[in-house]
Amino acid sequence: MNWKNLESVEQLEALIQGSYQKPIAIFKHSTRCSISSMAMSRVERNWELLPADFDLYYLDLLTHRPVSNAIEAQLGIEHQSPQLLLIDNGKCTYYASHTEISVAELLPLLKAS
Repeated sequence: MNWKNLESVEQLEALIQGSYQKPIAIFKHSTRCSISSMAMSRVERNWELLPADFDLYYLDLLTHRPVSNAIEAQLGIEHQSPQLLLIDNGKCTYYASHTEISVAELLPLLKAS
């Protein structure tokens, strides 16, 4: 399993535009938070449920907080940490935070796209 890193606002904008071709997900993670580490571990344990060509991006909030701020501004989703977002056709169609994060909940949304 390989995370793709999300490190700039410009990259975020390109990902949002690319979501018109196929959905992507962003996992917002705080490296100083045990709940965030637990949520990340849950995502990693369920990674195999996702389609092989699905792109899941990792955002280190402590290093790239301006990107999280841009997510909030551009997609209208209030910042949480940890947080999992599904971006499809330029919009956030799923988001969850903390213990509500579930890879299994993404699956029906991916099949519908």
